[in-house]
Amino acid sequence: VQLVESGGGLVQAGGSLRLSCAASGFTLDDYHIGWFRRAPGKEREGVSCISSSDGSIYYADSVKGRFTISSDNAKNTVYLQMNSLKPEDTAVYYCAPVNPRRSWYCLSPILPDYWGQGTQVTVSS
Repeated sequence: VQLVESGGGLVQAGGSLRLSCAASGFTLDDYHIGWFRRAPGKEREGVSCISSSDGSIYYADSVKGRFTISSDNAKNTVYLQMNSLKPEDTAVYYCAPVNPRRSWYCLSPILPDYWGQGTQVTVSS
């Protein structure tokens, strides 16, 4: 399994970024896929995910209405469009698959078995 995140950077508050995650070694059709983040001094948290079971999409309350997750299963790639960014969104962002046999819930950061290297997002005030 390999996950390669890209698209992070430095942006001012209110700005936008689009993250990409190219996955290999598994197919998005068979696994939930999620975005997670770890802010400095904090534990990793779930940001958004897509369920492979029924296509349901979940968002953390802190990003609802601002972030949009999408996937291109033909490219085995998942995206995270982040708008109206806030300084508290500063974190390293990771994508990760969740085995649907373990849980229907895909936002828990304890469920993924594989992680990419992450991409840094820094939002300045």
